Amino acid sequence: MDHVSRVGVFLEVVKHESFAGAARSLGMTGPAISKQIQSLEDRLGVKLLSRTTRHVGLTEEGGIYFERARQALADLDEAEQQIQELKACPTGRLKVNAPMSFGVQYLTRPIAAFAEQYPEVELEIDFNDRWADVVAEGFDVVVRIGVLADSNLIARKLATCPVILCAGQKLIKEKGIPTSVEQLANYPGIVYTTHRQKEEWRYKNKDGVVNALTLNRNFAANTAEMQVEACLQGLGVALLPAFSADTHLKSGTLIELFPDCSTVPELGIYAMYPQNRYLATRTQLFIDCLSKASENFSWC
Repeated sequence: MDHVSRVGVFLEVVKHESFAGAARSLGMTGPAISKQIQSLEDRLGVKLLSRTTRHVGLTEEGGIYFERARQALADLDEAEQQIQELKACPTGRLKVNAPMSFGVQYLTRPIAAFAEQYPEVELEIDFNDRWADVVAEGFDVVVRIGVLADSNLIARKLATCPVILCAGQKLIKEKGIPTSVEQLANYPGIVYTTHRQKEEWRYKNKDGVVNALTLNRNFAANTAEMQVEACLQGLGVALLPAFSADTHLKSGTLIELFPDCSTVPELGIYAMYPQNRYLATRTQLFIDCLSKASENFSWC
């Protein structure tokens, strides 16, 4: 038996805290397990395990060796898995979370194209505006829109996402275009009820000064689509993400108010994933797919 195999036997003994348990797990005899441990200890010149009639435990040297050996074998397993994936078509489950409105409008087509290109990958797509717990819920990739904060996730920026103060043509015809931010006190507001935005508009003017204004809450919704429709119907002014307002701004059905002012902080769109030592090929390819799709985002 080679040295790596003896290390595997050692790890199995520690796992089961007994020679008999390791023997059953590995399909070996107790004496064969004992012989391999003795050979490993002889090679290292130290005792790795303390043995009693009822218990097998680690010595101080054994504890040090165990931690390093466990990580080394894990690294070998990861390397083997990566090589196997690179040799063949990527397979396995890929669980993805993205915001509802953005996902429906901009991710359905690239995700479907990815699924067609890699049919052996089992995709599970969750479009939802709730802030998912990535690790606890087993997501491989999440798309998030916001300010990048300290996190145990690795982030890849896909695009910027300006938030724009908009009004529909109906409201403009009724009340006119406000010429100062202070005049917004006379306009009804359409607010987003999820996450932090609420009624407050924080903005930087052309001189770089940051100010804040509270909109008159007249209509509230938890989706960008509903906000847009309410804005088109003249129900108020709304802070809209660029991805939901873009088409209507270009057609003229929505008007951007105070284009010299920019909402702060500026939001970004990110693909994020847990800090695993090994990133599965299917995950890397999926993130590359999202990055490629972001090159066609019309507001960027």
